[in-house]
Amino acid sequence: MRNKKGSRLSPAALLFVVLLLFSCSSSNRLDGYLYYRLNTNPTTLDPALITDVSGAAIAAKLFNGLVRLKDNLEIAPDIAEKWQISKDGLRYTFFLKKGVRFSAGREVRAQDFKYSFERILSPDTKSPNSWIFDKVEGAKEFREGRADEVKGFRVINDYAFEIKLKKPFSPFLSMLTTAPAYVIPKEDVKKWGVDFSSHPSGTGPFVLKEWLPNRELILQGNKMYFDGDVSISGIIYRIIPEDLTAVTEFELGNIDVLSLPASAYSKFRDDRKWNKYIVSNSGLNTYYLGMNSSRQPFDNPSLRRAVSYAIDRTRILITFYENRGRLAIGPVPDLLRKWNIKESSRFLIYNPAKAKEIINKERLSGTKVFLYITADQDVVDLSEIIQSYLSEVGINVIIKQLEWSAYKDAVNKGEPDMFWLSWWADYPDPENFLFPLFHSSNLGPGGNRARYVNKEVDFLIEKGQYSISEKERNYFYQKAEEIIIKDAPWVFFWHRNDYVITQPWIKGYRIYPIYTMDKGTEISIER
Repeated sequence: MRNKKGSRLSPAALLFVVLLLFSCSSSNRLDGYLYYRLNTNPTTLDPALITDVSGAAIAAKLFNGLVRLKDNLEIAPDIAEKWQISKDGLRYTFFLKKGVRFSAGREVRAQDFKYSFERILSPDTKSPNSWIFDKVEGAKEFREGRADEVKGFRVINDYAFEIKLKKPFSPFLSMLTTAPAYVIPKEDVKKWGVDFSSHPSGTGPFVLKEWLPNRELILQGNKMYFDGDVSISGIIYRIIPEDLTAVTEFELGNIDVLSLPASAYSKFRDDRKWNKYIVSNSGLNTYYLGMNSSRQPFDNPSLRRAVSYAIDRTRILITFYENRGRLAIGPVPDLLRKWNIKESSRFLIYNPAKAKEIINKERLSGTKVFLYITADQDVVDLSEIIQSYLSEVGINVIIKQLEWSAYKDAVNKGEPDMFWLSWWADYPDPENFLFPLFHSSNLGPGGNRARYVNKEVDFLIEKGQYSISEKERNYFYQKAEEIIIKDAPWVFFWHRNDYVITQPWIKGYRIYPIYTMDKGTEISIER
């Protein structure tokens, strides 16, 4: 789940903030530290519990897994120096590098991976990411308390670890590059208990030095990092909800790297001084308006389709969003989809007359629905546009703003009728946009926040997961996506392009297609 936060300031408050900012100086900076902006306080830095982009992006700098993604999105060694996969696709044997150490100094062993992965599956952890390992042999028995350990996790020796699956599962190795598959030290979890989420310790290029909630997080370079030197002293994430404040801080030199908010995009794009420092990339994500399909009124797929017809997504993308993305025709990003969507499956073309016809036929004119959003100014503005479009076809939208944690909790519990969210690829496989988001086993926190249930879609996704042939796998995924588009649990808006601006003294910065690829080791500061 991915989003930004923000709030409007009164003119007097705005003036006070600006004056306060100008009274600040970049001399307050810590030397050698890279300054980022976060628009919200991370929920957790415990890999078992992370479900949001900001948390996972920070965790990628604190932890490591068995494998990671290379620039071409292929699987590369991380703590495992090599691995073998049996011919039947069931056994994965990983051979660990020696000398990899946790931040406290202890060497990582195969037993640490067994502990970390079983912790994800343990009911006591309440991890929303247990689906990553639910294909492992014995995972179900362990989760149900019928076994003391997961049969499919086997420590061969200190530096060899085996995972056995119940049946072949094509995305599995890619899934091991995600945050929940990071290794953690058991002794620190025992020491901190539930507070491990705010006192994480791992093997990454940085360690968490300090976390001041709703203010900043300070990461310090890890001198024991096993995979090369870190050229910066550390990273400071400043939590700044208000976009205008963040932009002002950037212009003052107090932020080094800023993801451009919509309100500032054209300003920097059209400025000759700054536009050469804008870095862009086509993102692996999908932004959507979700509809709660488990209850009235959106348990009616006809009404959900009417909502899609009622909103001119193309116009919104071109005008409001300034073409900073690619129009979505379904949940799978265009960069991952290897099939064509049949024209008959497209229920997305702007057609308000068709929307009214459906609403009148279903006798739903005047229907009142609650649209939950965060206080991010982009989202506030967009929600008002959506509200206007739906009002024109007879749907009365009431907008309810919540702070991020409360918003996330409400959406996970299925409180809103409609909600605005995005999903960013955790690993580069279409399955990552189908199984977590639309399979009925993942209702709520698991990713299926629209609470969409279609047994045929479940069947097709599972067939794709277990197909060894890529051609066969894509066939099943295509069929699943076409049904999802027709059932319309989402209004599919766009795949956002990333635009980031850096200070002139920042060298080596790049945007990665998947956020966990950025370990923070390639960037440098030359002031």
